[in-house]
Amino acid sequence: MSAAGSGRRPNGQPRIAIAGAGISGIAMAVALQRAGFTDFTIYEKAADYGGTWRDNTYPGLVCDVPSRYYQFRFAMNPEWSQLYSTGPEIKDYLVGVARRHGLPARTRFGTEVAEAEFEGDGWRVTLSTGEVERFDFVMCATGFLHHPNTPDIPGLADFAGTVMHSARWDHTVELAGKRIGVIGTGSTGTQLVSALAGQVPRVVLFQRTAQWILPTVNRPYSPVAKAVYRRLPVLSSLVYRVHQAIFAAFSQGLVHPGRTRSFIQWVVARNLRSVRDPELRRKLTPDYQAMCKRLVVSDRFYAAVQRPDVDLVTSGIDQVKPGGVVTVDGELHELDILVLATGFDSHAFMRPMAVTGVGGRTLDQAWAAGPRAFEGVMMPDFPNLFMLIGPHSPFANHPLTAVAEAQSARIVGWLRRWRAGEFATVAPTAAATDRYNARLRAAAPSTVWTTGCSSWYLGKDGLPELWPWSPGRYEKLIRSEPDPVDYRLEPAGK
Repeated sequence: MSAAGSGRRPNGQPRIAIAGAGISGIAMAVALQRAGFTDFTIYEKAADYGGTWRDNTYPGLVCDVPSRYYQFRFAMNPEWSQLYSTGPEIKDYLVGVARRHGLPARTRFGTEVAEAEFEGDGWRVTLSTGEVERFDFVMCATGFLHHPNTPDIPGLADFAGTVMHSARWDHTVELAGKRIGVIGTGSTGTQLVSALAGQVPRVVLFQRTAQWILPTVNRPYSPVAKAVYRRLPVLSSLVYRVHQAIFAAFSQGLVHPGRTRSFIQWVVARNLRSVRDPELRRKLTPDYQAMCKRLVVSDRFYAAVQRPDVDLVTSGIDQVKPGGVVTVDGELHELDILVLATGFDSHAFMRPMAVTGVGGRTLDQAWAAGPRAFEGVMMPDFPNLFMLIGPHSPFANHPLTAVAEAQSARIVGWLRRWRAGEFATVAPTAAATDRYNARLRAAAPSTVWTTGCSSWYLGKDGLPELWPWSPGRYEKLIRSEPDPVDYRLEPAGK
């Protein structure tokens, strides 16, 4: 019997490769262990757990989902410090979960899955070290916001100061006394400006598109509150469900026009009125509906941008010169540090991993028209390969912890059937995948993401690569029994 298996191992333990040790990789590994699957290896290109919360360390980084909702249901944390957690706190939480479940013994850091090729009844995996391993299943837990997007700005390489992407923050660079420019006004850009304002002589925010800001209050949890959560673990579950209900109501505004959408528009418009200067308020007023882009949650940005030491520049960038940024109106904005808060390639998913399925079909060929999957976790012609947080998963202003847990449960269900000898390989049919994606496309026009803005949510066809219904509907689907007609199962021993 080859190392890739012949449909079912005598000990019932498939060999499993997990690519990535972020939120979804940890969720998948723990789900495997709890189901009795122990022959797996996590491959992580970096040196620690955490994914995006490991890579992003810029000043002011805070999650825009409440702490007590942005956590695994199997690992409730009573020690959250505040309503919205900082990046370092979430990273520490993820590392702690991994260690408590013994994942370091099953993780290879500094090792990336470079290639995965299907060979009849399993996968031939080539690692970045040059080693070749064979597995029955491959889990792509690579996330979708991990390849920084660097803008093509003339002269960027000529800047005499420091240039860094927000996701590659250089902590050796001294900020004190420096004039700092920030390109980008999404969540990262607004958090950076909020954190830097008042800490350095000058902050210049280059805004291409204004953002709607949802107000919040990031209150700390008192020692008494933490003690109560420790003594009453059921309280964490209760608060989790409360947040879940709130987000379910919020999601109605994302996917359907109506009262919720109108109410959120009213809230953010009222929040904008806190900007006292009419001209500055005009510059900060978006020309699209709230939530068309990912909604920015902040309790500090409008106060920061109104400071005298913060400049909001709305003229387009013409070029970068050694001394600073030149805008199209000819003005040179002199800077010492330039930060690119320009996001990520959100359509890359598991790339640059080279994936080859049945008949030599590559991932690039399968996704020539844009990423697509079946139920966010599988693809036709790529048997025994699963994705977590794959195309059209519900990740718009929603906790990825919940999505990863639900998808892990679906995948474990397939592994149990494999262990029972029901099949050697499984993949969705092309017909089922086409029907599924056609339903997604048909529902997309009712979502707020198609109401007239440009965002990283949109694919090549101009439609959002997001789940177009409520997160609850997705969880119900992904936790339901798979319909056999949607899959091609090759029997064991074939």
